[in-house]
Amino acid sequence: MSTDSAPAAQEPDRAAAGGPPPSLAALFAAFARMSLAGFGGVLVFARRAIVEQHRWMTADEFNETFALCHFLPGPNIVNLSMVFGARLRGIAGGVAAFAGLLLPPTLIMTVLAIVYARFGDVEVLRRILAGISCAAVGLLIAVVFRMMTPLLKRMDAVALILMLSVFLAIGVLRLPLQAVLLVAIPVSVGATFLLRRKVAA
Repeated sequence: MSTDSAPAAQEPDRAAAGGPPPSLAALFAAFARMSLAGFGGVLVFARRAIVEQHRWMTADEFNETFALCHFLPGPNIVNLSMVFGARLRGIAGGVAAFAGLLLPPTLIMTVLAIVYARFGDVEVLRRILAGISCAAVGLLIAVVFRMMTPLLKRMDAVALILMLSVFLAIGVLRLPLQAVLLVAIPVSVGATFLLRRKVAA
């Protein structure tokens, strides 16, 4: 009885993610493409590949996983690669995604660092880098709006209020990040718990 129910319980998760989990090679290749395409930041390309192209996660699942990665030490996108890979293929999947994300850009940046050390004072190069930074900001703003779409579709007032409050506290009032998180995390967890309990009742 238990052997039959376990696969059945996993079916909704697989359906939500868009099918069976990818192979280790597919994880490595996908994250390598993300890292090579991700000039100015990989988040935009990671969401596009994971949610829209491969359909390995739904938009809500990606938001939840990325939110978790914000509260882990280290760069968010590196945390995302480990958490995402491990979620689909265990520890080996986390290592494959992590290696795909970091290996190609590490090799490229080593070469570019050598070049920049010799030609970094060239004015044309500085203007090119300034243009890339503007494009990176635009990409980041675009992906933030895409990540907000599930909340806006559900009209989740509590989530939107919490999100706006954290933005105002950190972005406008310049309050310390650690202090804001110490307040925002228990408040958001408590609000979610109470809402789900109310819906279940």
